[in-house]
Formats: sequence, C-alpha cells, structure tokens
Amino acid sequence: MAGVSLDCADHRELADFYARLLDGQVDWVTDKAAGVSVGSNKLVAQRVSPYTRPTWPGASIVHLDLTCQPEDLPAFRARAEECGAVAASFQPDERWVVMLDPAGHPFCLTPIAD
Repeated sequence: MAGVSLDCADHRELADFYARLLDGQVDWVTDKAAGVSVGSNKLVAQRVSPYTRPTWPGASIVHLDLTCQPEDLPAFRARAEECGAVAASFQPDERWVVMLDPAGHPFCLTPIAD
C-alpha cells in the first residue's frame, strides 16, 4: 500500500494537522494535495471541490485507528484537540474516543494494553 488518501477542502490544513498530531512531517505540497510521512506510513490530503464532510455515524467510511496506552488516552485526546480535532458527539464505546479531524473525517483514539 502506498498510503491513505483523505479528501478535504483544504489539503494544507489537513496535512499540517496530521503532521502535528502524529509527529510526522509534510513531505510535499502541490496546489491540490499534500503528503505526510509518519514513520513508514503515508497520508495524502487531497483537495476536492466541492467537498462534502463525512457524516458520523453514517455511511460506511474508512477511518484511522490511532493507538496509545490506556493511561495515555486523556493526554492523547487533549493533544488531538490542541491540533484542531473535536470529539464526535456520538461515542459508540467508552473504551475508545472517536474524534473528527478538521475536514470532518472520524478517527479513533484506541488504547491498546501490552
């Protein structure tokens, strides 16, 4: 797999968000897309027009699951919010937190115990 592409209205904003959140780096930017590296993982924020934000919960959509230790979940949530994410109003399970990135894509903060 080359990477995961995320449609959005502002590819620079979304790339910067994920680079900050995941301690990654923006590798390249064009007038329509931006690539982010997080270790060996690649995300591509691609501008589409018109862009329609995903609905959560709603239709089947791909989302990212970001892991942390259970005791680190509150700090990880705070970091996501500082970077520009918001908690989704619908939370299906108390064991993890569904967040929405600046483009409205859901992603989960999922604690994984060793």
